[in-house]
Amino acid sequence: MNLRRYSWLLLILVLAGCANRGIGPQGGPKDSIPPVILKETPLNGTLNYHGKRVEIQCDEYLQLNDVSKHVIISPPQQRPPEVKAIGKKVILVFDEDLQDSTTYTIDFGDAICDYHEKIPLKGYSLSFSTGDHIDSLEINGYVVNAEDLNPVSGVVVGIHANKEDSAFSTLPFTRIGKSDSNGFFSVKNIRTGSYRLYGLNDVSRDYLYQPGEGLAFSDTLITPVCHTELEQDTTWKPAVVLDSLGKDTIALREIDTIQTVSYTYFEPSGLLLWYFWEDKTRQYFQRCYREQAHMFRLQFGAPQNELPQIRALRPSEVDSLGNDSAWVDWTQYMVLQANKGKDSLIYWLTDSVVIRQDSLIMEMTYLKTDSVYNLVPQTDTVYAVYRPPYMSEKAKAQKEKNKKPPVLKLISNASAKFEVYNQLVLSSPTPIAEWAVDSLHLFQKIDTAYKPIPFTVSPVDSSKMRIAVEYKWEPEKQYELRIDSAAFRDIYGVVNNASKEQMTVKSLEEYSTLLIKLVPYEPKAVLQLLNEKDEVVLEFPANAEGTKFEYLEPKAYYLRLFIDENGDGKWTTGDWATHRQPEPVYYFPSKLSLRANWDFEETFDYTSIDQLSSKPQELLKDAADKKKK
Repeated sequence: MNLRRYSWLLLILVLAGCANRGIGPQGGPKDSIPPVILKETPLNGTLNYHGKRVEIQCDEYLQLNDVSKHVIISPPQQRPPEVKAIGKKVILVFDEDLQDSTTYTIDFGDAICDYHEKIPLKGYSLSFSTGDHIDSLEINGYVVNAEDLNPVSGVVVGIHANKEDSAFSTLPFTRIGKSDSNGFFSVKNIRTGSYRLYGLNDVSRDYLYQPGEGLAFSDTLITPVCHTELEQDTTWKPAVVLDSLGKDTIALREIDTIQTVSYTYFEPSGLLLWYFWEDKTRQYFQRCYREQAHMFRLQFGAPQNELPQIRALRPSEVDSLGNDSAWVDWTQYMVLQANKGKDSLIYWLTDSVVIRQDSLIMEMTYLKTDSVYNLVPQTDTVYAVYRPPYMSEKAKAQKEKNKKPPVLKLISNASAKFEVYNQLVLSSPTPIAEWAVDSLHLFQKIDTAYKPIPFTVSPVDSSKMRIAVEYKWEPEKQYELRIDSAAFRDIYGVVNNASKEQMTVKSLEEYSTLLIKLVPYEPKAVLQLLNEKDEVVLEFPANAEGTKFEYLEPKAYYLRLFIDENGDGKWTTGDWATHRQPEPVYYFPSKLSLRANWDFEETFDYTSIDQLSSKPQELLKDAADKKKK
């Protein structure tokens, strides 16, 4: 290779090496500084402004984050303004005329972010007035879920100058704010006067209360005021002195200056709004399912107190004109299996003529909520259609050839660690028609032999799909239930095979006991033992001598109580129509760590603790938009 060609090749390699240095991640720390406001139009605090356009210019390129969630305008707008980011500007254009002599506040929340890292400009708001002064009063507080004392975010908190109850559902709020992740809210730039205070989960986004939306309300009028106080503000400076031996230096500080500073305080502050969902759910019929020929299921939108009335059309009873006389009461041909709330109903068919029909037509009358959440009778025609899976003739023949007599398969809850307080329950896949008690035999193991013991048998539910074998179990004892063949027969005539169920009852030393003494004693109190997910494990009415929770698994628990003001034995939510607040709830402020074979005793003085801060921190979570049922 000649020298000239070698020199060119060397130059190319050097240039390529220099170029490669630019490949890969490039320098500098990640930007963590939010945008900085350079210019506002109008300026914050501008008077007599009648324009409909607001511009905010920053020092870097911008993007907007969930404007509908973060941008709050007070007074609220019935038609949301257009908000957009263009380059280094945020532009807001009102879509309705501004009110005369009114202070407008635009709270941007976390909406304004830098373009690259999405760092939000927190706490920025802009106010201006269409009149000759800025209203400057302010209130603040917290929105708290009444049932479990969790903070609730995203709730619109508003005030009404109109004191009538009807204003809550007919007029937009006078001014608004919104609760953050800690439940904290503030309503700013309020005019002098008295107001009603509300919280609203504004699903419809019209700033009007609609039945079914979460809400909160204050029982008293709110009158905002402010006052100024002079306080001394001390500035410190560092000082270094020698110790008593004159050797080591000691870092101290000494007063630099003392200034008298004027502070403005707004009242009322720290208001509490108890957020709740009314006991109003929209009741409606969802659909009918028929997964098997011998049963169908009716699904409703919410729990119900009354069962629907059903009449059905049997093909053999239909006359040529389809007269109404062909409708018959079907309850004699069905066994009902209902869940606790009666919103899921399974009907087991017992009539072979009906079972063979692919399509069943029923007339159902039930209670349905109208537009104002009143329950009114509703009659629907319901079709229960069964579509059997497709099978070829060959597959059908093979299935028929391999067909075996059906067997009723019973499942029990027997175990090697059976709880001393449990019932022994036998569960059937279909409703039980009858059982023979003399075909069931319960034994207790004494020494090495099983000896028969007396017991009782009873259905757990009306469908008789769960049968309880009851006996007062002794700790650390072994038991055996022997079930003869054909001891149980279901509604289709299918019987069980012979089987044995064995179990060993747990020792009392494996449990903990907790005694709670309520001081002062409140006869209306109900105590609830909670797990680490804030779920109720056990609950009992308060006892003057102490409320005892027995046979507890040794682990961590929490405790809360509610005052059962209406005496129905359960926590009752609020009601706006009657101005009833939810029943008050209090938490025991500490975790209860229980150990096996120990009896624990705690005194719960709920009157001496702050209700809001009583809930242990590890249980707190944002309860935004969660409907607790």
